[in-house]
Amino acid sequence: MHDIVPRSDPSETLERLLDERVLLLDGAMGTMIQEYGLGEADFRAKRFADHSRDLAGDNDLLNLTQPDVIREIHRAFLDVGADIIETNTFNATSISQADYGLQDLAYEINREGASLARGVVDEVAATTPGKPRFVAGVLGPTNRTASISPEVNDPGFRNISFDELVAAYTEAVRGLIDGGADIVLIETIFDTLNAKAAIYAVRKYLDARGLQRPVMISGTITDASGRTLSGQTAEAFWNSVAHARPISVGFNCALGAEALRPYVQELARVAGISVSVHPNAGLPNEFGGYDDTPGYMAGRLAEFAESGIVNIVGGCCGTTPRHIGAIAEAVADLPPRVRPDVEPRCRLSGLEPLTVGPLTGFVNIGERTNVAGSAKFAKLIREGDYAAGIEIARQQVENGAQLIDVNMDEAMLDSEVAVETFLRLVAAEPYISRVPVMIDSSTRTSRERESSIRSASRRGNRRSSSRLRKSCATARPLS
Repeated sequence: MHDIVPRSDPSETLERLLDERVLLLDGAMGTMIQEYGLGEADFRAKRFADHSRDLAGDNDLLNLTQPDVIREIHRAFLDVGADIIETNTFNATSISQADYGLQDLAYEINREGASLARGVVDEVAATTPGKPRFVAGVLGPTNRTASISPEVNDPGFRNISFDELVAAYTEAVRGLIDGGADIVLIETIFDTLNAKAAIYAVRKYLDARGLQRPVMISGTITDASGRTLSGQTAEAFWNSVAHARPISVGFNCALGAEALRPYVQELARVAGISVSVHPNAGLPNEFGGYDDTPGYMAGRLAEFAESGIVNIVGGCCGTTPRHIGAIAEAVADLPPRVRPDVEPRCRLSGLEPLTVGPLTGFVNIGERTNVAGSAKFAKLIREGDYAAGIEIARQQVENGAQLIDVNMDEAMLDSEVAVETFLRLVAAEPYISRVPVMIDSSTRTSRERESSIRSASRRGNRRSSSRLRKSCATARPLS
């Protein structure tokens, strides 16, 4: 492993390169690992020979047990022109590693994953001094979702909390940075609340260490509906993560290049930063393989570049060095997207975006979900009748509310518990959660703020009522 030494912030170099050409991400680590045909003994190696659980399929563990395989894969992608190499850490959080009983090794797996990539990148970069290469430390989505209940009959239940996600992501990013990552890539985001936990963990950790690292954010559009699994449109997703000030935003996985195009184009319209895409090699076929050939995929992504909608391209599931090499050749002489100057506005999001500007007119705020403003709602919440409270929220949206105001400050209530319970139920109702939520409280302790963030952040960039009214001067309550 490389010594843990502070690395310089590569943001300036990356921004310069992004102005000059389309940058290339690598391809699918999992696809390449499958080509090696590794078995249970290979995943275990000597160190884990007596481990109590099956380990085959824990690709991240190969950072410890088969490091030469991981190095070979990284080098294969670098040899065909990749500028950015992703670490083999997609499932390396303690949350995901718990499935294998290896949660205590999360830091080590992330550190070694970054160190392996760092070593190969430095070796290759030394032979091409005019072409810098970068290590992107990957934070995957985990196998839990913070804004969707796994229990059909209990929509308010969660099997993971925001704080638990933050703790896991903090441990992972510590390993990635210690191992030498230049960039932090939060990718395959199907639940924006998980991503916001990752963003919070990364920013807090870097601030605590006095470090700067560029952050890339990449969501996942799950099907032809054009939404993430948690229900957001492309623009709403961007509004929800823009506060992180990433160096790029984009989409990856789930779909092939052709199916992803309209959603990448939408991001290119609304985001004033670089846009990335690393799609699958099409949809899985009946045998679990992927049918988009290197030539076909390269042609599709070349068209993205010709249309001026991308700055970074690469591949996800099913893509090999052959795909990345073909893409590199196809975009080599094409200019990158020109990042637009996006006019500052009050930009909020539920499952759908809300932008307040000169043509918006009055912004209608549904305030009947406020215990201080509605005696009926307050009585329902005191009695624990959250279902009836949710119906009031639904009526507000049906009557034209463009966002809803939620306040649980009442002497007879445990405000933190009440607001978190209510907002989790709101999140389970797409008709209501399509609009932004405004958390309104006169007793804003630090813990209450955190509770509001945990419960509501999936629906976008929230502000207190006073700040919202300052920035959206035409806002008015909807009675």
